[in-house]
Amino acid sequence: MKLNRSTDMALRIAMLTAASPARTTVDEIATRLALPRSHVAKVVQRLQRLGALVTVRGRSGGVAFAEHAGELTVGQVVRAFEGDDEVVSCEESACPLVPGCRLRGELRRAQAAFLDVLDGVRLSDLVAGPAGPLLLQLSGPATDA
Repeated sequence: MKLNRSTDMALRIAMLTAASPARTTVDEIATRLALPRSHVAKVVQRLQRLGALVTVRGRSGGVAFAEHAGELTVGQVVRAFEGDDEVVSCEESACPLVPGCRLRGELRRAQAAFLDVLDGVRLSDLVAGPAGPLLLQLSGPATDA
């Protein structure tokens, strides 16, 4: 199963903010992860609604990993960003195999197994060990001066 770009960004943003003890800004996140600022802002809003991030407006504001967000699972984030759509959409293409096809059921089973594995991984697990300090060393893409 391939995750959409927003889901990938959400997981990377969650990891970066989880590793950081201080608030950061959308601009800093975008720079450090080499992502478009406008997309980062949208993903940050969605992560805030999910309870993964807290945002503070104003001069000393910013974005921070929410206090209990480490208990959220990767599966929960993936579901929030991917939705409940199936891997294939048999009705959209009016597939003539639908009456006797076993593929759809097997793909559903595979998708459930995929999400089941991700439900066993907490966001805090993603920054444990050497991953956390490595994330904090990110400084964004190199530029020619």
